[in-house]
Amino acid sequence: MAEVRCVLQQCDPALLDPASDQWDCEAGRMLLQLTDNRRIQKVLLRQLFVLDAMMSLLEGLQSARQLMTLPCPPNPEGGARHRRKAQKMESLSRGEETETLLQRLQEKIQQIHTKRHTLTQLVAQLHSKKQQCEQLQESLQKAQNALQIYDHQLMSLVVESAAALCQLTGWQRIRDELQAYVSSAQDFMQINLLSITQSELRVELRPRPPSPLSSNELEPLQLCVTWSHDDRFTLQGSEGLLDSVSGRRSELSAALLEIMRNYMEQFLLLAEIQELRSSFAIDWFPAERRLVFLKSALLVCELLVEEGYPEGGGSACRGRAGTDTLWTRHY
Repeated sequence: MAEVRCVLQQCDPALLDPASDQWDCEAGRMLLQLTDNRRIQKVLLRQLFVLDAMMSLLEGLQSARQLMTLPCPPNPEGGARHRRKAQKMESLSRGEETETLLQRLQEKIQQIHTKRHTLTQLVAQLHSKKQQCEQLQESLQKAQNALQIYDHQLMSLVVESAAALCQLTGWQRIRDELQAYVSSAQDFMQINLLSITQSELRVELRPRPPSPLSSNELEPLQLCVTWSHDDRFTLQGSEGLLDSVSGRRSELSAALLEIMRNYMEQFLLLAEIQELRSSFAIDWFPAERRLVFLKSALLVCELLVEEGYPEGGGSACRGRAGTDTLWTRHY
């Protein structure tokens, strides 16, 4: 930009002025001036011819009296005419040369105007390119900053993914171990997983009774475990064979073991209850160890079972009609 300004300062402001009217006025004035100069030159040539003749005459005189006695010299028009014609031709030649120079000057001025217009366009393009370059540099800087941020984020993600992969590998190993443990536990304890959701777990218990009792086939016990938002569980048995149990989630394993133990201890009793259910409509209340069934439309019978039944404990049966106890029998 500084070089362009330097070139413009070195140019003649008059030549760089694109005003055509001013140039026409100057050309008209120059033509009038040349015409006047030519007329003045003719007068001066005539006067110069007269002066030359007078000087030639005076050089040939011996005294002033001789000037008065000599006749008038002939008009030496021939030599002056030739000189005048030569000067005229020279003047015409110079005029043509001047016109040629003026035409060349006009062409050069036009070229200068064209170059100035081109230079102005180039300067405008240079400014535009400079602004674009600055915008591109700014965009490039922003892109480099964003790339650095993305590189840091990528490195963080790589580190996090590596840690997550290690953790996932550990979880997979734990899952495999748990699956093997669950398979072993199912084979040993006869526990089958029926279904599992985020809030519910259903399992089926198939305990192995002692060898003397293996002939009595008992249907498996289905348990339903539900979780609440306060980290507690509720465990319920199928068909009312067991009372519902609730507690903290950490106590679930102990509750399952307790149910398994009670289930094994009451194996024969539960087998008899299951057999009775195939023939009668009965309700079993494990906490009260009480079995209720309808003998007729008005008579309700209750069977109270003691601890250890049927091997050690006894039982009592009583009949009720409404709230009145009609009879009681012990066995």
